[in-house]
Amino acid sequence: MPRPAATVDGKGLRALFGSENRVIPTREREVALTFNAAWNDAGLDSILEELTRSRAPATFFLTGDFADRHPAVVRKIAAAGHGLGNHSFSHPRFKDLTRAGRQHEVAAADRALRAAGAGRTVTPFFRFPYSQTSPAHIREVNALGFADIEYTADTNGWKGTAGGMTVDRAVDRALRALRPGAVLQMHVGASHGRTEVIDARALPRILKVLTTRGYRVIDLRTLLTP
Repeated sequence: MPRPAATVDGKGLRALFGSENRVIPTREREVALTFNAAWNDAGLDSILEELTRSRAPATFFLTGDFADRHPAVVRKIAAAGHGLGNHSFSHPRFKDLTRAGRQHEVAAADRALRAAGAGRTVTPFFRFPYSQTSPAHIREVNALGFADIEYTADTNGWKGTAGGMTVDRAVDRALRALRPGAVLQMHVGASHGRTEVIDARALPRILKVLTTRGYRVIDLRTLLTP
C-alpha cells in the first residue's frame, strides 16, 4: 500500500471524502480554477502569465507520465505558487483496471510529482481520468489519502478547433456554469501533437468577467483548513 499523501489537518481533508466534490461548499461568490495536463505544455507560459497578472491561484492536475516527461514544467508551476494535483499516472479508464492497478496509478503519479521537485505544492487532491468516478473508486482513492476533486464545468477547450471548439464557446461554457463554489476545468496543452491551446486564449476573458461579476478566485488548498 502506498503511503497517504496528506500532510494537512485531517479534519479539513476528511470533510472532502466520500464525494466527487464538483462544487466548493460556499455561498460566497468564489470559484476555483483548475488545469489538467497530460499531453504537452503548449499553453503553460501564457496561462501562468495571466494567472500572475490577475493574482489568481489555480490547481494543476498532472499525470505522472507528464511529470516524468516535463519535470522542469512541474517545477515552474510549483515556483509560481500553484497547487499540484494527481491525475493518475497514465490516464487510463479506472473501470478497466484491477484494484491493485488503480492503486498503482495513484501512487505512481504521486511519486512522479514529488520526484520532479514539486515539493510542498503537491496536494492530497486527485482527479479521475475522463472524470469517470464511482462511489467504490472514490473510497479507494480516499483510503490512499486523497480527496477526489472533479469540476462543475469543463470549457472543452481541449477539443480544439478540429473538435468544433472556439475561444468564444470555451468562455461561454465557463460563464454559463458560474455560480458560488463553481470549479472550472481547463487544459494546459493540446492533444495529438497540436499546439493550439484554446483555454490559454480564453483564460483572460474568463478572469475579466469573473471580476466584473464580483467573483474572486480561491485556492483549493484553503479547503484543507477546517
